[in-house]
Amino acid sequence: MISPETQTLLSRYGQPVPRYTSYPTAPHFSPAVDAATYGAWLAAVPPASRVSVYVHVPFCAELCLYCGCQTAVARSRSPVKAYAERLVEEIGLVARHLPERVTLSHLHFGGGTPTMLADEDFAAVMRALRATFAFAADAEIAIEIDPRVMDADKVAVLAREGFNRASLGVQDFDPAVQKAIGRHQSYEVTKEVADALRAAGITALNLDLMYGLPHQDTPSVLNTVETALGLDPDRIAVFGYAHVPWMKKHQALIPESALPDAAERLSQAEEVGALLAAHGYAPVGLDHFARASDPMAQRAAEGTLKRNFQGYTTDDAPVLIGFGASAIGALPQGYVQNLPATPQWHKAVEAGTLPIARGIALTEEDRLRRHVIERLMCDLAVDLDEACARFGFPRGTLAPEIYRLADLVDDGLAVRHGAVVEVPEAARPFTRVVCAVFDARLAASRAAEPEKKRHAAAV
Repeated sequence: MISPETQTLLSRYGQPVPRYTSYPTAPHFSPAVDAATYGAWLAAVPPASRVSVYVHVPFCAELCLYCGCQTAVARSRSPVKAYAERLVEEIGLVARHLPERVTLSHLHFGGGTPTMLADEDFAAVMRALRATFAFAADAEIAIEIDPRVMDADKVAVLAREGFNRASLGVQDFDPAVQKAIGRHQSYEVTKEVADALRAAGITALNLDLMYGLPHQDTPSVLNTVETALGLDPDRIAVFGYAHVPWMKKHQALIPESALPDAAERLSQAEEVGALLAAHGYAPVGLDHFARASDPMAQRAAEGTLKRNFQGYTTDDAPVLIGFGASAIGALPQGYVQNLPATPQWHKAVEAGTLPIARGIALTEEDRLRRHVIERLMCDLAVDLDEACARFGFPRGTLAPEIYRLADLVDDGLAVRHGAVVEVPEAARPFTRVVCAVFDARLAASRAAEPEKKRHAAAV
């Protein structure tokens, strides 16, 4: 039960803020960073670098109403096959810009539903990746899975291609919630896929759950978590549903009257965290949980956890290369994003052009603020003096932000010991609010366009 004091905090600090999978965030990308810029950045990758690769597959068998991903329903095999062929071509384009066959340390297939790729198309994409990158012996090769569209043959393909981690989408097991979001998925179907993956040697399993969905209440969410624990995952992500129908039109089919209010959402998040802790899962950042033996929990304990466009990660490669429509890459010089519309992405690759829509070149101040925000998101703490020294700024550079933290400190959402800023454990759900204090670009965009909607609620 949420106290009146917490209700007041939700009213005061529940404004929309970014999820901070990057800084600057994607709304600040611009066409000024184009294909030529990206090509030059790729050519400057040091040959000894370890790189990370993300492959986006924007197709699903059906559209879930809660979805915020860049995806579309594929009614036949032909668009998926054509997309796979174009992915191979895009990989070749990037290979021509890279200085040589650099080492790949992390590979992540996301979507959409990556396993919509036919077995032979999947194999062709993997061949192209292995021809372009030298896979490290300890490379993490991960994929997001919709258990409803998996079968034994697909599991065998993943095992043959060297996948060693899989994230199974669940969201919620309650039939009423599943009906409201258009995703019908039984525990039995999910368990069958989890068992098959483990039997094939893919033993590192993640589960993706959600709170804040239509018709959820705290008891029903806890029941889903209890049920999910029967699958014995290594990691569990519990994301807050982001209701942004002005960006994702299909979300308008979810009646807002069916959504839990801010207090109920916070109750769900807090009770889920307590339940997972009781079952031996350590909190990782804002919305992840992992067994103490899991590398993610270990990195969190060491203060070396990272955050990128896939969320929390152990991936500390300095270069992330994105393939596919809407995929985002991160290089030392800045960020790039591929054309989000699949037809335009097809045309650019077919023309032999890196399919870049926009991006942003980082300033030194961006790098400083990115570090501060990432450490807060990962560690719930940051030393501002150490951060300034690391990036060549004088102490006191972030004094205006310290001043703006005063209300958060007074309200118990932040603690300050000199230059060290911490988010108390009880205030973990408000972490993004604290991060937003250090987001200079957010403040500027709010001032320029105060009525424009860009983000989901903070809590």
